[in-house]
Amino acid sequence: MFDYSARPDLLNGRVILVTGAGRGIGAAAAKTYAAHGATVLLLGKTEANLTQVYDEIEAAGHPQPAVIPFNLETALPHQYDELAAMIETEFGHLDGLLHNASIIGPRTPIEQLSGENFMRVMQVNVNAMFMLTSTLLPLLKLSQDASVVFTSSSVGRKGRAYWGAYGVSKFATEGLMQTLADEVDTVAPVRSNSINPGATRTSMRAQAYPGENPLNNPTPEEIMPVYLYLMGPDSSGVNGQAFNAQ
Repeated sequence: MFDYSARPDLLNGRVILVTGAGRGIGAAAAKTYAAHGATVLLLGKTEANLTQVYDEIEAAGHPQPAVIPFNLETALPHQYDELAAMIETEFGHLDGLLHNASIIGPRTPIEQLSGENFMRVMQVNVNAMFMLTSTLLPLLKLSQDASVVFTSSSVGRKGRAYWGAYGVSKFATEGLMQTLADEVDTVAPVRSNSINPGATRTSMRAQAYPGENPLNNPTPEEIMPVYLYLMGPDSSGVNGQAFNAQ
């Protein structure tokens, strides 16, 4: 496990957007960031899940989060602009962006992967991630110390059979992370890095590996040290790096 111990007030005063914040690693990250003082913007497509995370953060007495229902699969360009305008009006700037939302799509040989399924995975995992990044970058540049964290995968660092669209989307994720890192390096107070969560006890993992015992994998909460490290000031100056949570 990534070795890092975060002080309780690590993220005090920071505004952090988390995609896919309704469940799994996204929900754990949102609650963890809030517990360390951040105002968390909970973005996801299922409002009921986001509201549950919101309620848990409120009940724990952490800074009041915001719920942002947003469907990354169907969102149009003007909706990203409206999202950025809302964040600027309500919060003035953005200190952190965690790209966590992804879909797996069918795990099948490329020969049997339909164009429709391939494009759906790319839409959520790559196109929407690009749109959010480019649209929110001006708000991140208004921060004194901003961090963009991309969620990768081992299959996005070395190709593996039958991971088709998902694997390709994670290679694209690493590419976007590196491109952004090189662009902001020394010219903006923004850093860009990726995390490979590894095998984690989530519903997505169960979907990909239905035969394995989920109890052998750590919970999302257990892999949070690297998520905290990259969102806080201790990683200032760390840019363009690919991290492993485990």
